[in-house]
Amino acid sequence: MSHLRKISIKIGILFFCLIFTMEVCLFFLLHQKIAHSRIDEQLSALVTRGNNHRDVLETYYNQETIHHIALMEVKSDTEVVITNDQGEVIISSTDKFNQIRSLLKAEKKNIPRNGQVIEDNWKSGSYIATISPFETGVDKGYVYMFQDTSQLKQLIKQLNRHFLIAGIATAFVTAIIILILSRIIAGPLIKMKEATKELSQGNFSIQLENKSNDELGELAESIQLLSNELNHLKTERNEFLASISHELRTPLTYIKGYAEVAKREHLGIDERLSYLNVITEESTKLTTLVTELMQLAQLDNNTFSIQEELFSVSDSLKRISQKTLPAFKQEDKNLLIICPENIQIYADPVRFEQIILNLLENARKYSPKGAITTIEVSKKDTEIKISIHDEGKGIPDHDIPFIFERFYRVDKSRSRELGGTGLGLSIVKEIVDAHHWEIEVYSEINKGTTFTIIARGES
Repeated sequence: MSHLRKISIKIGILFFCLIFTMEVCLFFLLHQKIAHSRIDEQLSALVTRGNNHRDVLETYYNQETIHHIALMEVKSDTEVVITNDQGEVIISSTDKFNQIRSLLKAEKKNIPRNGQVIEDNWKSGSYIATISPFETGVDKGYVYMFQDTSQLKQLIKQLNRHFLIAGIATAFVTAIIILILSRIIAGPLIKMKEATKELSQGNFSIQLENKSNDELGELAESIQLLSNELNHLKTERNEFLASISHELRTPLTYIKGYAEVAKREHLGIDERLSYLNVITEESTKLTTLVTELMQLAQLDNNTFSIQEELFSVSDSLKRISQKTLPAFKQEDKNLLIICPENIQIYADPVRFEQIILNLLENARKYSPKGAITTIEVSKKDTEIKISIHDEGKGIPDHDIPFIFERFYRVDKSRSRELGGTGLGLSIVKEIVDAHHWEIEVYSEINKGTTFTIIARGES
């Protein structure tokens, strides 16, 4: 949970800072807009009120009308001052002349008929003020309207209070939403972090739920694939070590046992030789196993090199035939090669021979007497297909996906009898992959198996 808090807090703080900054900017702009709008409304209303008094004066200009206008403003939140054209005060609804004297003495030029604002500094001034000119035909003058800014300041103060409350509430709700969202985002990350920790500790049997199709879902899928692959490799490693232990223990047991028996003094020469022959056979098997294990180790570590060159497939198969044909004939089995003379392949000749020898050895072991093993080579454009077909008992479909795995044997009951190590096809697959070729397998029970190598020819 501490990791969850760390990540969720980091994500939450980042999101909160970004969103809160945006909200502050928006609130500030909105506040300014509303405040200016309210001030403009008050100024516009003050101008309109002054114009109304002006209209009344121009229609009914007398002392009673002037006194009535002043009396109206006494009972309102505004003040009125009426002056003549020389600036002398005719009547006033306020006695605070010291605060408005400068506005009354201000120069008056080009005052529009509809009036104008002469003081709008509500923040530091005591009044906002407007002026409206009047003309009765006999007299001229000005109607000054004043409004105490304390009410405006109180209005803006209330507006600020409302915005502050709204801001705090918005920040609180935003924080709650971001906390929930950050936990939703951080949750899968924490699960993946815990999964990788389990992987680092050797536990490869983890299961990650993947319910999203976004980047987090892809990451979870990648970790799950890695876990499955590591679990498979762990299983393979355990099986590999168990197989090596078994394969090494069996010949060593034979060698040790028959060596002990061969040391007995009362044994005859023929019997002693038979035991020594068994020791020799098991030593040969052990040597073959170690050699193949070393080859696989080189293939795994990429310490072997592929020295590619262009050579004749037919000539290479003839040399391979000379090496393997005696073993086929000894078991009353046949080897047939069908290969045009003009086909050339770009490959490592030593590794190519190793591939063919392993596949032929596999075919020979699992073919009955009188069976024919056929090597057929064909070429189309630059693609060369090399097929090795035997007439053995075939490979079950469920075994085909695993035949290139190390120590995997289809017929485990006859593995010792046939003398195989279970590594030959693994070596073939590694060399084929190193050449960037492909190998395909087709098999029918009691009819035989065909291995087909798809390689490139002349470049």
